[in-house]
Amino acid sequence: MGVLAVYAALAGASPAHPSAAGGAGTCAAWMNPHRSPTARAHALLKAMTLADKVDMVTGDTAQPEPSYPNYGSAGVVFAIPRMCIPALVLNDAAAGIADTQVRTTAYPDGVTQASTWDPRLLEQFGRVLGHEAFVKGVNVLLGPGADILRDPLNGRGWEYYGEDPFLTGQSVAAIIRGVQQNPVVATVKHYAADDQEGTPDNNYGTISNDVDARTMREIELPAFAAAVHAGVGSVMCTSEQLNRIYACQNAAYLRGVLDRGLGFTGWVVSDWQAAQSTVGSADAGMDMEMPSAMYYGPALQRAVEQHRVASSTLDGMVYRIVFTMFRLGLFDHVPPERGRAFANNATTAQSLAMATRIAEDGTVLLKNSHRVLPLTKPLQRIAVIGSPASPHGAELAEQGYGSAHVPEPGYPVGVVSPLQAITARAANQRDLVTYNDGSNVAAAALAAKSADVAIVFVSDVSSEGFDRPNMTARAGTCDPVQQSGCSYESVDENALVSAVAAANPRTVVVLQNGGPLSMPWLRRVQGVLENWYPGQVDGSAIAPILFGDVDPSGHLPETFPLSLAQGPLRSKLQYPGVNGQVVHSERLLVGYRWFTAKHIRPLFPFGFGLSYTTFRFSRLSVRHVGGGVEVRFTLANAGARAGADVAQVYVGDPAAAGEPPEQLEGFDRIELARGRRVSATIALTRRAFEHWSVSNSRWTVSPGCYAIMVGGSAGNLPLRALVALGVPQRRCSRNG
Repeated sequence: MGVLAVYAALAGASPAHPSAAGGAGTCAAWMNPHRSPTARAHALLKAMTLADKVDMVTGDTAQPEPSYPNYGSAGVVFAIPRMCIPALVLNDAAAGIADTQVRTTAYPDGVTQASTWDPRLLEQFGRVLGHEAFVKGVNVLLGPGADILRDPLNGRGWEYYGEDPFLTGQSVAAIIRGVQQNPVVATVKHYAADDQEGTPDNNYGTISNDVDARTMREIELPAFAAAVHAGVGSVMCTSEQLNRIYACQNAAYLRGVLDRGLGFTGWVVSDWQAAQSTVGSADAGMDMEMPSAMYYGPALQRAVEQHRVASSTLDGMVYRIVFTMFRLGLFDHVPPERGRAFANNATTAQSLAMATRIAEDGTVLLKNSHRVLPLTKPLQRIAVIGSPASPHGAELAEQGYGSAHVPEPGYPVGVVSPLQAITARAANQRDLVTYNDGSNVAAAALAAKSADVAIVFVSDVSSEGFDRPNMTARAGTCDPVQQSGCSYESVDENALVSAVAAANPRTVVVLQNGGPLSMPWLRRVQGVLENWYPGQVDGSAIAPILFGDVDPSGHLPETFPLSLAQGPLRSKLQYPGVNGQVVHSERLLVGYRWFTAKHIRPLFPFGFGLSYTTFRFSRLSVRHVGGGVEVRFTLANAGARAGADVAQVYVGDPAAAGEPPEQLEGFDRIELARGRRVSATIALTRRAFEHWSVSNSRWTVSPGCYAIMVGGSAGNLPLRALVALGVPQRRCSRNG
């Protein structure tokens, strides 16, 4: 059956589980939009039967038949029409409306989004993403992901926002605010410490992440706290264990930390098949089971009837769900369903413009010796090399694989290949473009030798469900649906780059990948662009950067080590684990915190990013404002063209605090015309100077001198000052 025939069939499908509202009189007590969400939720809860309440906390797959509220989504909680309760349609997201949906936009992945260091842009993106969701009949998005890149090999690292909790928190909070400007619930995941996928000897979903309380509070939880502060409607508990207790029945971290500690008022949904019990999960704070009634549904109803689960516990679960639905407008704005929703085209000109902006602003210039970029000289011979540049290769390389891939099975339509876009742009300055797929290294080197400049596209495939085996780039494709692993192309991409660079020193490498890569050829090439997974706009975003129409302004959200041996994970117990146990013994020294503490120089530091122009920092001043500190400095564009830089503020605590030597606590992406300078201010709240006291179970500030460091990356902080907290400022001279 053709696609249009599928649309027609779905549009005519009869509703097996309609979301139609009941009579106005029946629902009047809770359908008045002028009443508060609290009042409406209590009124509805009072009218619900036990069966209604159990249905409200029990999900279904939403896949078996086109008559479901939205065929193509990941899960559904069916409507209760007589109570005017609409269906909850849950769909994977963060880089587009995924699962088996069609006519949606494949956006750049989370790591690309994070590389923009631009929460303002990400909030706009969230708003566009939420609109696409609603058009497709989706009112619960399963994203964004807030887990920390503890391990560079994390097969799902591309879906997250890097190694730093502050940057991750600012990124996910912005997306959540944008998504929920629509009548759509955002779901932050995977709570918590879900920092790896799996290896053959330590399978995903069975491990216990053993993490001490201070590391949880300072590394693993701050991004979730930022999401809660942003008003996120739902939190997804991971299928893994946290300190030997499955996360979805871990009362200490659900009821204790999440609800009482962070003040979360929304609902907790299980990851798919993550629930492990009925009574334990309900009592611990898991409000909704997905994707079927294995432990909730009839089992939960029996547990309530037998008084093994208190009726007040079930009432609390239901209240959190319907309160959030009222708060975010889901009762008052019901999306299209079934055939109409599936057939709707959610991609708009605004969608593609947003995807292009993120891909451009998230691209990181790692090297540009001899000013090989941009390609402004006319009449050049440009050799484009590598399978990811081709139309078919671009389809394979534009996103990471898994539930967030758009669509999850198959490939998006309308992918713009780099070869297509480069050829079109080169015509404007009468350049000649040739192409070699790189499958024959000798032929590729010959093509490079006859060109003025060679551009080699290097892809590294990664997927949900299994971690990368190493940091060597390998192009290919993965099948996370069947969990059958990845299949790789036969070409040795490192050997390809080395051969091309030997033939033509004016070689530029464009990386399309989801995490840090080794670069044994780095000294032999003149240019490197980290393009990450750019989504379906792919070539439309990289061509303007190559030719200088757009200045690269992305900065790395994670450290690129020279090798895995440089990093903090140095025992099998740390990764991949032993007998199902993974011990986070590096504690606070995750990512750049480890490298700065151990004085190890990585390949590229956290926060690093070059530009086609030059920026200079000067005139640092620091003063107390309220309970925090105001950091003021001057940023100047000393180059010949406009551009943007990311000013980063790091804090170094006094030794008594036991903290890493520097931690990101503020940043701002600043655009400047050539020759212009700006006096910038970044405010640091009291939290920037606090650490978690395990003995007192609270945030505390150690009296002493705090270093304020400002610059363009964790490895380049030219401005430094000391500020006193709890001691006289005169004690904090430059000599400490």
